[in-house]
Amino acid sequence: MYADNTPYSQPGRRSQFLSYAALVFLCLIACATIAVPLYVIRPFRAQGATALAVALSVRRWGPWLAPLCAAASIPFMLRIWRIARRWTGRAPSAILCALTILFAVLVQINIYEIMFHPVEGLRFVTASRSKVLDDDMLLAISIGGQSRAYPIRTIGYHHIVNDWVGGVPVAVTYCTLCHTGLVWRRDVNGRILTFRLGGINNQNALLRDEETGSFWQQSTGVALSGPLAGTQLQLVPADELTFAAWRKESPQGTIMAPVARYESEYETRDWDQRIGRYPTVIDTGKTGIAARELMLGVVARRASRAYPLQRVIEQHLVSDSVGGQPIVLVVGPDGKSVRCFSRAVPRLAVVPAFYRKPNPAPQEAAPAASGSAALFVESATGSEWDFRGCAVSGPSAGVCLTPIPLTRCFWFNWHLDHPRTTVYAR
Repeated sequence: MYADNTPYSQPGRRSQFLSYAALVFLCLIACATIAVPLYVIRPFRAQGATALAVALSVRRWGPWLAPLCAAASIPFMLRIWRIARRWTGRAPSAILCALTILFAVLVQINIYEIMFHPVEGLRFVTASRSKVLDDDMLLAISIGGQSRAYPIRTIGYHHIVNDWVGGVPVAVTYCTLCHTGLVWRRDVNGRILTFRLGGINNQNALLRDEETGSFWQQSTGVALSGPLAGTQLQLVPADELTFAAWRKESPQGTIMAPVARYESEYETRDWDQRIGRYPTVIDTGKTGIAARELMLGVVARRASRAYPLQRVIEQHLVSDSVGGQPIVLVVGPDGKSVRCFSRAVPRLAVVPAFYRKPNPAPQEAAPAASGSAALFVESATGSEWDFRGCAVSGPSAGVCLTPIPLTRCFWFNWHLDHPRTTVYAR
C-alpha cells in the first residue's frame, strides 16, 4: 500500500525492483573502478601479469566509466521516488545514487600523488649555493654541454621530475623501493609526454603519461598498458655520484632545489638502510642472493650481468666482459661513486687490460688539462686514466673511453627485469 492507501500495482513493484537492481549494479561497477586497482596495485603484494593488466585497464577507463554510472543512476533513483511513497522505499535509492556519485568523484583522484606529491615549481641552483651534503648521492646527467643533478633524497620522494636538459625533454625517475634511478627521454613518436606517478608493479614504480594515459615501467622504460603499449623509451646516460664528485667535475652545473612545501617529507640520510629491511614480493631464494642486496647492473650486446656493489667497492676496479663486450668498472675517489666504461681504447688495435693505480689519492697532482687524479692504468701504453674515463697522461692523453650505462638497484628488481642475468664472482 502507498501512504495515500493507493495499492501497489504489479507493474509498479516490478519497475521498482528492476530500478533497484540497476542502481546496485551501477554502484558496484563504480566501486570496482576504485577497488580493483587499489587491491591489485599495492606495494607489498605481488602483481601477476594478468591481474596487473586488468587493474591498469580499469585505471585507464575508470575516470570515464564511473561518471557514466553516476549519470545513469539518477533516472533510476527518480523512478523509484515516483513509485515508492514511503521513505523506507526511497532512502536506499538515494543512498545508492549518492555512493555512485561519490565513487565517480574519488576515481578522479591519483592516490599515489597524495602519498608522494609531484614537483611544484621546479627550481635549480648552482653547486656553490646548494645545501646538499658532500656524500649525498645524486642522479647526474649532461646533455648538450648542460650538466644537471638531482639529489636522490629529493627525487626519491617525488619519484618523477619532468625536465628539459640541453634542449632535450627528459623524465628523471627514482624508485626507492627497488633503489633504481633512471633517466628517460620524454619524446615519443614526435610527441612530448609528461609523466606522473601511476602506481607500483612488484615494488617498482609505474609511470603514467598525461597525453595518452599509457602506463610505463620505471625500470625498463616499456609501456605496459594503453595506446602506447609495447613502446620503449630511450635511455639517457646518467651517473649516480656523490655531490662532492659531481661538483668537482661540473662546477658550473646546476642542481635541483628542494620543494619547500614537501622538504620535511624527503627521505632521511639512512633511507636505503631502512628500505633494505623491507620485505619483498619477489622470491630470490633459489639464486642464493639476498633480495635487497645492492647490485650494479650492466647490459651489453643483449647480455646482462650484475655486480655486487660492495664487492666492486672493495676491489676498486673490476675488469670483465659482458656478452663479449670488454668493460671496466671504476670506483671514484670518494669510495661511493662507480662508473662503467668499454675497455676498447680509440686508436689502439688491441683491447688492453686496466689496473688500479697503487694507492690512488684524490689530492694527487694531475695534469692541468684535466684537473683530475689518475685512478687506473692501461696495460698497452701505460697511460693513466681518471674517474671520467679519460687518459690524463701517457700516449693516450686526451682520449676518453666510451661510457656504458650502469644501473644501481636491489637484486630482486634486476633479476626480475633480467631473468637470464649472470652474476659477477658468484
